Amino acid sequence: MELTHAALWLNEFFSDFDGALLGACHSLAESAGTVVTPIAKAITFIGEKGILMLFIAVVLICFRKARPAGVCMFGSVCCGALITNLILKDFVARPRPFNNVVMPYYGYWLSVGSPAEDGFSFPSGHVTAAAAGVTALALVVKNRKVLWAYVYVALMCVSRCYLMAHYPSDVLAALIVGVFSAFAAFAVTKLIFVFSEKHKNNRFFGFVLNFDVSEALCKK
Repeated sequence: MELTHAALWLNEFFSDFDGALLGACHSLAESAGTVVTPIAKAITFIGEKGILMLFIAVVLICFRKARPAGVCMFGSVCCGALITNLILKDFVARPRPFNNVVMPYYGYWLSVGSPAEDGFSFPSGHVTAAAAGVTALALVVKNRKVLWAYVYVALMCVSRCYLMAHYPSDVLAALIVGVFSAFAAFAVTKLIFVFSEKHKNNRFFGFVLNFDVSEALCKK
């Protein structure tokens, strides 16, 4: 497969960085793979397609006080998916580490027993969704306790490299895209609720501001 100029540059520029971290992941798999591998696969599974972040966002949208956080999370994850999956992946077209049988990563991938994944490698969609969702939540809630959610982001970063599904540079780029998406969604969310507040007498915008599923259930 002939690589794009962008993929070639990434492979060359981040060669030492990617090689060192993927090598460390392989060493971890050799020493503690029986414990770490199933955990890494589980983390990847719950982060598939950003479903976890989207589910949390939808739940938050159902409650009046949490609605801004839910809207921001939902918009952030969708923005990240747009940038990652519809623009960057196809433009860069970087093969996943295990796709190159000449490099040691193919052997690392066989050793860890990770399933083959389709699509291109740069950047990581799993990490983009995790970083976008958690950062959006942190921007709206503004509570230090929310920062603990970044543990999930960190675990997602490690798991994607550990399973040889992504290069560490793919993960780094995904973090940047995710944080950017969160700030963009945060700005749009503020505009949405300011606009809704100005038009709160309108039935639709009044619904957006005031509906609460818990109150609706209590009335029944």
